[in-house]
Amino acid sequence: MLSQVYRSGFQTFNQRLLPWAQSTALSRSHRVQPSAIRNGRSWSNIPFITVPLSRAHGKSFAHRSELKHAKRIVVKLGSAVVTRGDECGLALGRLASIVEQVSVLQNQGREMMLVTSGAVAFGKQRLRHEILLSQSVRQALHSGQNQLKEMAIPVLEARACAAAGQSGLMALYEAMFTQYSICAAQILVTNLDFHDEQKRRNLNGTLHELLRMNIVPIVNTNDAVVPPAEPNSDLQGVISVKDNDSLAARLAVEMKTDLLIVLSDVEGLFDSPPGSDDAKLIDIFYPGDQQSVTFGTKSRVGMGGMESKVKAALWALQGGTSVVIANGTHPKVSGHVITDIVEGKKVGTFFSEVKPAGPTVEQQGEMARSGGRTLATLEPEQRAEIIHHLADLLTDQRDEILSANKKDLEEAEGRLAAPLLKRLSLSTSKLNSLAIGLRQIAASSQDSVGRVLRRTRIAKNLELEQVTVPIGVLLVIFESRPDCLPQVGALAIASGNGLLLKGGKEAAHSNRILHLLTQEALSIHGVKEAVQLVNTREEVEDLCRLDKMIDLIIPRGSSQLVRDIQKAAKGIPVMGHSEGICHMYVDAEASVDKASRLVRDSKCEYPAACNALETLLIHRDLLRTPLFDQIIDMLRVEQVRRVHRLCVTSCLLCGP
Repeated sequence: MLSQVYRSGFQTFNQRLLPWAQSTALSRSHRVQPSAIRNGRSWSNIPFITVPLSRAHGKSFAHRSELKHAKRIVVKLGSAVVTRGDECGLALGRLASIVEQVSVLQNQGREMMLVTSGAVAFGKQRLRHEILLSQSVRQALHSGQNQLKEMAIPVLEARACAAAGQSGLMALYEAMFTQYSICAAQILVTNLDFHDEQKRRNLNGTLHELLRMNIVPIVNTNDAVVPPAEPNSDLQGVISVKDNDSLAARLAVEMKTDLLIVLSDVEGLFDSPPGSDDAKLIDIFYPGDQQSVTFGTKSRVGMGGMESKVKAALWALQGGTSVVIANGTHPKVSGHVITDIVEGKKVGTFFSEVKPAGPTVEQQGEMARSGGRTLATLEPEQRAEIIHHLADLLTDQRDEILSANKKDLEEAEGRLAAPLLKRLSLSTSKLNSLAIGLRQIAASSQDSVGRVLRRTRIAKNLELEQVTVPIGVLLVIFESRPDCLPQVGALAIASGNGLLLKGGKEAAHSNRILHLLTQEALSIHGVKEAVQLVNTREEVEDLCRLDKMIDLIIPRGSSQLVRDIQKAAKGIPVMGHSEGICHMYVDAEASVDKASRLVRDSKCEYPAACNALETLLIHRDLLRTPLFDQIIDMLRVEQVRRVHRLCVTSCLLCGP
């Protein structure tokens, strides 16, 4: 019975997939000619995408956003990624997903290389099957079927498993890549191949020729003959090939690759063992930080652990190759983890030699939450005093603000359309209007926090109250309007909320000075950190994933921005808005002076604003009247190019 179970488990591969894979590999040269490989990828069933990929090697990328420019990429697949949970056989679904992602990147014009484990696991599955089958036959002949359950499988030697599994592993890769019209080639190496200068040159030449022909090299240590790893055997300045982590790092540096992606069974590098309650994922890891990190045990399979991965990553980083360590086994992310990393998304741990000047966005989120909680405990008069002080700073520091805004306008000249430049521009009148608006917010903020909205008596001496409280930490994303920053900041202060601000890069100088003034106002009551300006290269999509730090996202901008934020937000409520209707209706009984003044103010005072008048509705009885002529003449004087006129039969409120 047991032999039948193992036999049926192998029939799918031995009788269907393996012969197909081997025949595919044998017939490969008959179906795809080298000339087709050299001339392009139009024969691929994946859409060809042209990506600008050119970069002088020698220095690693400083920021995640630069990873999309990576031309040559090494993907290292750890044993835990390619093997099943029982450590006997391959995780075929996961492997197929990885092959698909590598194929997508290859067909974008990148040069992909794989460093893969799995030969030992594949061979172990194969040898276990053969041993069980052999034992079941012998025991059936000599002892009867009742003894099958007592069979014991001997310990299998790793080198023998590697020898038995290497050919099947490569045939499987070849069959999978064939589905995307991509050819793969196998290269087995040992540590000696890197120490011998002639062998190194030969290996380098072979890999370059394969990449030139659009072939994906699949590299693995020759575990059938490799000697046991010797501790502390690294030469000075050179990493020894002890496992596939060190092999991938050595290969990445030798081939001058732009990016090394190391996939394992953990999300990346943590500040403490991943299983502990207080473990936090390290987004960016810098050389020298390893002294402050406690490494856990190695993965369930494979030779290396996280410590060996970090050592290999730092060595590759020193050689000019960027490195990301990420989880390749999680079912929710493994299907796009490689492409997400190349797109610059916040996945895994990114190794960088360039430390940011300020705090990370995670640290800013913690500061905003802590500062917001302190802000909420202040008296209403104290919060109003902060807002009044900010209003005074806007007028007192007018020259510094306008000087910073001038830099933004000069840098944006020729890059932004005229309406966007108008929104970007600040003036003395705008700053005065801002100051007036902030003082109005301060005056109306006395009961923003702690106001009882409803009180219900549940029973004697038991009342239920609905009270206004702060939301927590707000993330406000706005486009090219620097005047939005003090407005939103004042509202957050009045309501006792922590605030993260993400403005458009076109207003960087203006936003910086306005944020400094906001923090100066907050400092009078010791809550300077409650409002934070995100100046790092964080993508909006990455910010929307900080569900443990942000309680509400408020996008201020176009309807497209709102839709993008709503799509990207993961577990965080988004306060969106529609495009709105900016119409005005002038009734037949309207005051002449008031109607003309309101039309001019709503359309001509600030036409670049998103709520500027778009459509003017006029009662038909006003046609050819002094009011009608006055409005039209005023709009012409203000150089309004088009007037939307709609004559209605009656007032919509009063009826016919």
